[in-house]
Amino acid sequence: MSETSAHERAFEEKLDKLAEVAVRVGLGLQAGQELVMTASLDSVALARRITEHAYRAGASLVTTLYSDDEATLMRYHYGADAGFDHAAKWLYDGMGAAFKSGAARLAIAGANPSLLSNEDPEKVSRASRAVSQAYRPALELITRHEINWTIVACATPAWAKAMFPDESPEVAMAKLWDAIFATTRIDQDDPVSAWKAHDAALQKRAALLNEKRYAALKYSGPGTDFSLGLADGHWWLGGGTTAGNGYYCIPNMPTEEVFTTPHKLRADGTVTATKPLSHLGTMIEGIRVRFEEGRIVEAHATRGEEVLRKLIDTDDGARRLGEVALVPHSSPIAHSGMLFYNTLFDENAASHIALGQAYSSCVVDGDKLSPEQLAAKGANDSLIHVDWMIGSGELDIDGITASGQAEPLMRKGEWV
Repeated sequence: MSETSAHERAFEEKLDKLAEVAVRVGLGLQAGQELVMTASLDSVALARRITEHAYRAGASLVTTLYSDDEATLMRYHYGADAGFDHAAKWLYDGMGAAFKSGAARLAIAGANPSLLSNEDPEKVSRASRAVSQAYRPALELITRHEINWTIVACATPAWAKAMFPDESPEVAMAKLWDAIFATTRIDQDDPVSAWKAHDAALQKRAALLNEKRYAALKYSGPGTDFSLGLADGHWWLGGGTTAGNGYYCIPNMPTEEVFTTPHKLRADGTVTATKPLSHLGTMIEGIRVRFEEGRIVEAHATRGEEVLRKLIDTDDGARRLGEVALVPHSSPIAHSGMLFYNTLFDENAASHIALGQAYSSCVVDGDKLSPEQLAAKGANDSLIHVDWMIGSGELDIDGITASGQAEPLMRKGEWV
């Protein structure tokens, strides 16, 4: 067997293992379930492997919705202006109906980080708002963890080029695939066992934080002096979760975070991003914002500031926080030294916060509470949910008890 053939065979084996782990560990797909999957045309190979393993696991039907970057750009180049306030509501209604009838959800990430960087920010914002409004009923079933769902990644040429601009396309793709396999534990001898052990460690960390019952977190680092209160009855999660349908899933692969719901009225101070944010095909860099009583009152960015401003103007909740997550600076993704330009990975390289919609699962008995009851506990409501990274090897975090006492929680980005 030639060296090339051996390499190709090894790659195919890892790709197949990634698909199997996504279905059986990440998604926790059950026999008889439908699966709704989204992917780009560049992700066909992985989507087909996932489809095979879904049927092997007993799926009753797999439906894949493909997106095409070139078709997306055609809309911006040739579409009528009025059309940017329109979204395929019928499609998202159909997805919501599928979830309500018991379907699982899997998304394959790998978008071009700069696809829309040269397009009109106003049109990008309008199109995003239209999709958010149309998708909201279906998305709420995901944010409330009513169904089992997961996100996995597929290397794509545009993404690989963004990460490794000085390499040939072939080398760039190979490096990106190696990074995906490493951070999702596919390159280990027994990925399933490795994921179970990792999940257990994250669950243990979340349990310790739930025992502490901190009232707030205090952040100190370069460009960051920030206090963040936690929602009344908040609940820390990490790794996998049992969805409302009773099925256990690990929503993000990779995942290195423990996270909970902050109080939407209790954020004060200045926060500076430590990594760029790729949002809707546009790079936003050097984010620096100031909060008062939970709301962003100043927002700046060294690149993409107009997109950032339109993002936080999406609705009333877009200037407030819906998630806070803690990630050690020594996480495998941070340790790789790579900037992925993809939130699925970069958020698991650093502690982060998210603008917008809160997860009701991060409030005690949140799945049983009405929107009004969740709001009374401090959970935010919005059309968006956008994570951005604020952690680094220079960030200190204290847990603030109900009596106001500060306890060291992280120092220089590491758990105390």
